[in-house]
Amino acid sequence: MLDRRIMIAAAALALSGGPALAAGVPAGVVQGDMSLGDPKAKVHVTEYASASCPHCARFDQEVWPAFKKKYVDTGRVYYTLKEFLTPPQEVAAAGFLIARCGGKAKYFPILDGVFRSQAEWTSDSVREPLLKVAKAHGLTEAQVDACTSDEAALKALNARFEAAMGKDGVRSTPTFDINGQRIEGETDLATLDAAIAKARSAAAGPAASQRKGR
Repeated sequence: MLDRRIMIAAAALALSGGPALAAGVPAGVVQGDMSLGDPKAKVHVTEYASASCPHCARFDQEVWPAFKKKYVDTGRVYYTLKEFLTPPQEVAAAGFLIARCGGKAKYFPILDGVFRSQAEWTSDSVREPLLKVAKAHGLTEAQVDACTSDEAALKALNARFEAAMGKDGVRSTPTFDINGQRIEGETDLATLDAAIAKARSAAAGPAASQRKGR
């Protein structure tokens, strides 16, 4: 689906993450990141994920629905997904580019479909399962081909990946940052609950801790 030229060849790309975002957006969110929830939330959860990562797919299916309902939909957490590329990297890139093809409104639903389609991937064909996901969200084959061969989009994706490895020091997926606390590898809702509670307590400051102790 993708020319191998677009793989991780952009080692010289800038790691700045692009133009600054609007005031009020949490630190660490850069141009092109996909986020959900209230930017003013005291807790910011960042997930580094790869569209070809089976562990990320498991999180998407087994943990994400409850996490989203409990924290993102209630405005308690601002969630950001940062795109990472793991083998097969060209497939991961295709998954992200197809998700972006649907625009911001469809990005997360399409990416969820990409994760779920992993069970249908074979050594002979990944294209057909990905096309099936795209078409289920109203995209045509021509649109998919255009999106996955968009040089500007490919360059931007490589830049985000290089920034995640270089500036952010990420080496595997999934990796989570919760207000600076890092959790690497598969995790469950209970682990995230504890990290978020710790982050909320720290964000409340010393005064809140003193009031609680009285």
